[in-house]
Amino acid sequence: MNSQDEDTVTGLVAALAEHGLVLLDTVTSRDDLLRLARSIATIVPHRDSDAAGLTTIADIGGQVRSGFAGFSACALNPHTDRSGIANPPALLMMSCGQPATSGGECVVIDGKAVYDHLAESNPKALKALSAPRSVLFGGAAGHLGSVFARIGDRMAIRLRLDDLAQFSSEITRRLPVLRAAIDRHANMFRLDAGQGYILDNYRWLHGRRAFSGQRVMYRVNGNPLSNMGITPGFQRSPILTPSNSA
Repeated sequence: MNSQDEDTVTGLVAALAEHGLVLLDTVTSRDDLLRLARSIATIVPHRDSDAAGLTTIADIGGQVRSGFAGFSACALNPHTDRSGIANPPALLMMSCGQPATSGGECVVIDGKAVYDHLAESNPKALKALSAPRSVLFGGAAGHLGSVFARIGDRMAIRLRLDDLAQFSSEITRRLPVLRAAIDRHANMFRLDAGQGYILDNYRWLHGRRAFSGQRVMYRVNGNPLSNMGITPGFQRSPILTPSNSA
């Protein structure tokens, strides 16, 4: 890695540590994404990845099975990558190989914004969404947890909204409030070939709009290298907590 590349990575890591999300515009190939991923993270293999840990995401046609909607042209609800395992990878790295003919815009939601919004507007809902063992993610062999959970001195969001999430009756009653908060804080953008993003999978939810055409995306999951100074999750705003706002 030359000094210019090192400066680029340093700036990228600083922005990621502060905001949990950075946009990329120089990832012109799958190998570029892998090189960038290796410079900041230990790659975590995915169920659908190749030997290098990279997954090619495209519409493969046919009937969509639960958990495989990414390989269709359907919209994807905002979600946490690999929510059904105990410790999801902390980073999601994506790049565009070929944009859709129409649609396919990326949708991202800052979990901190959602948390702070609920703490201020509906602390009872936030308390319920933070209750341990209130959501089963990923089916019978998945992870029993909560939408919001503490990790050390920080918070994390974990969510999926398809049929591989089973919510307690109390959470089910609060889902319209959660969905409204997510919609309120949703950001949407289109990626052209060579563009992408990296996000903190413990802070940001991601999804996409439905599309037409041969959209191709590349995905790598990973955990930040220990010397990067990237701590997954987010800090709660001190004046906006369930206990202070009740």
